[in-house]
Amino acid sequence: MPELVFNSISKSFGHNVVIDAFSTKIHDGEFLVLLGPSGCGKSTLLRMIAGLAEITSGELLFDGQFANSWEPRKRGVAFVFQTYALYPHMTVRENIAFPLMMDLFKKWYHLPIVNTIARWRLMKNPDIATRTGRIARQLELETLLDRRPASLSGGQRQRVALARALVRNPSLYLLDEPLSNLDAKLRTQMRSEISALHHKVGKTFVYVTHDQVEAMTMATRIIVMDKGVVQQVDTPEEIYDKPANTFVARFVGSPPMNLIPVTRSHGLLKISDSLAWKHDGPMPGHERLLLGLRPEKFALRAEGEGLIPAQVVVVENLGAETVIGCRPLSAEANADSRLLEHDLVFVKIPGNPRIRIDERCSLDYRPEDVVWFDQASGVRIPTPAILVAQLAS
Repeated sequence: MPELVFNSISKSFGHNVVIDAFSTKIHDGEFLVLLGPSGCGKSTLLRMIAGLAEITSGELLFDGQFANSWEPRKRGVAFVFQTYALYPHMTVRENIAFPLMMDLFKKWYHLPIVNTIARWRLMKNPDIATRTGRIARQLELETLLDRRPASLSGGQRQRVALARALVRNPSLYLLDEPLSNLDAKLRTQMRSEISALHHKVGKTFVYVTHDQVEAMTMATRIIVMDKGVVQQVDTPEEIYDKPANTFVARFVGSPPMNLIPVTRSHGLLKISDSLAWKHDGPMPGHERLLLGLRPEKFALRAEGEGLIPAQVVVVENLGAETVIGCRPLSAEANADSRLLEHDLVFVKIPGNPRIRIDERCSLDYRPEDVVWFDQASGVRIPTPAILVAQLAS
């Protein structure tokens, strides 16, 4: 099972840089997720690992061996394509079994008449039949085994493509948004199936997605990418709690992290001249900051009982929890007070608080839950450890 090392890997198409000097290490047996918006370069990076896209510059190492020029077969990978890539003339059974058949294929099997006979004999191989049947049962494909891809729905084709990769015993699994065409129920089931498979086989998985739920629930580590540049490499917990910059803070989380532009002045935090409050915790030395708080870290209080006066603008009742969008108000709390012009502040609370749109309220938070960012650069500013320890005590 390989350990992958990327040393300043870059990929360009002419003057268009898709991957810009990417460096990291993928440890043996981990579940690594490449997360980012469409067009950020994550699928291109996956294809470079598989040997399906040429590396423009830099080094790719498999267990310390230079692998830039290796053929895909030598790399020992199983690849699940986003576009299925099924063989239209083969049945579902033959598509799933194809990698197993290729392991036993001889050169002369390509002859026209010999090819048909060879495929028929290989499909009768007990090991191939057993492994094909087992993976078909796991992915609920048993009733489709004798059908061809043209007669399947998009979700069924995606499951066949996934089964074809899982039926092998490769050293590395590469999955390019394999659940994108599945319905919500099956997507949840398949997330569990893939995670269980990873724990069972102990192999390295590299998984591409733009779905943060998939990334947070499946990954041991996440690489967040944007426009070909790595924004953060860390565990799901660290990426959620301590995003490296405002892009990661806004991209991960639903709703995303609240980023409130504030000015630090004499121990107070000010949104405007008429809206300021005392922050009873450590603060960076920067004058202009972004105060970052996850929606569930905000507490919703009655009007006048919290730090930030606000007015309810959006209420989304999700059953087990409610998401409330608020807009901070100026300090003069009267009917004509003007709402400040910036993004809503979202609060996520369990249950249904029975709050209504236009209702006045106030927002509160614990100082230790705040994540600070520099307004100019958008980079997270670590809170001094000594001050955090003093606050906790």
